[in-house]
Amino acid sequence: TILQEKIGSIQIVKAFTAEEREKAIFSQENEKFFRLMLKQIKRISLLSPITEFLGAGGGAFLIYFGGKEVLSGRLSTGVFLLFLVALFSIISPIKGIATANAQIQAGASALPRIFEILEEKNEVVEKAMAKELPGLKEIEFSRLSFGYQKKEILKDINLKLKAGEAIGIVGSSGVGKTTLINLLLRFYDPTDGAILINGEDIKNFKLKSLREKIGLVTQEPILFNDTIRNNIAYGKPEAIEEEIKKAAKIANIHTFIETLEKGYETIIGERGARLSGGEKQRIAIARAILKNPPILVLDEATSNLDSESEKLVQEALSRIMKERTSLVIAHRLSTIRNVDLIIVLKDGRIEEQGTHQELINKKGLYYHFYQLQGEETG
Repeated sequence: TILQEKIGSIQIVKAFTAEEREKAIFSQENEKFFRLMLKQIKRISLLSPITEFLGAGGGAFLIYFGGKEVLSGRLSTGVFLLFLVALFSIISPIKGIATANAQIQAGASALPRIFEILEEKNEVVEKAMAKELPGLKEIEFSRLSFGYQKKEILKDINLKLKAGEAIGIVGSSGVGKTTLINLLLRFYDPTDGAILINGEDIKNFKLKSLREKIGLVTQEPILFNDTIRNNIAYGKPEAIEEEIKKAAKIANIHTFIETLEKGYETIIGERGARLSGGEKQRIAIARAILKNPPILVLDEATSNLDSESEKLVQEALSRIMKERTSLVIAHRLSTIRNVDLIIVLKDGRIEEQGTHQELINKKGLYYHFYQLQGEETG
């Protein structure tokens, strides 16, 4: 359903600042459903007393006249009982249809709770005097910590990134790599410290203004049951044909799209079910390209791909990272060899940092990861 799809894709909806558009779509579809449900309730409400009357009246009629016939000897007891069984066999399913009214009303009574959940206030609150985010000069993570339910995820992260630089983020599962990115997008706020852009806390900027400056490509590309065109243009619905195709070409997906019978009008199925992993990822990259953000966030964007798809995706990523400030969470270390700085997280802290060669020479945790991957790939 639309509701299931959007709730399951909430990260992308927020990252591409499409909340208001999705609310409008949901309200429109919900209104259609409500009108349909109302018609059903009216029909079944009318049907219920009729079936009750027919059931009671029919039974009484049969017992009275059938009983007289049995007593007069014109009807055998066996045939009379057969008529009774037949009558109640017919009435039972008809009454069952009428009881659907109660089920529909029960579903309708759940609607207020659904709306309550949808309208629940976000823990991230935008300041009343929040302002637009100007051009990007520098991103700084200053003494940043985050945790929930007494569990610390990130501890005292200090990091600076100048406009146009690329940083790689490495670490085992669960050390806080994705959390770091989610804090930058303000999906939630740090428990201590701050993230600064141009020396100012990101809490001072409008959420929409902040997220419009960030392009997100995740490990599992989140696509919608819509056309390829609309998926690419999700972050920029007003985009013209030329812009969409240009983004697709940069993402190495245009040639594939042109081979499809309906081209850019092809419906890709729920979460892109009709596409391969590499095809989905390249459409997600095209979507980020069309948004044209100054900040690019890649969350293990090549980790689940075969070698051929990884090559195409990596080529596309290399193109769009040029002249953009990039944060790259990497599973495969080969994807971050040429970034300006690599940080290695361990237990929520920065264990070590440096360029690829500096970390190899240090022979610490990064070197250990590198050796493991070298052995895996032969």
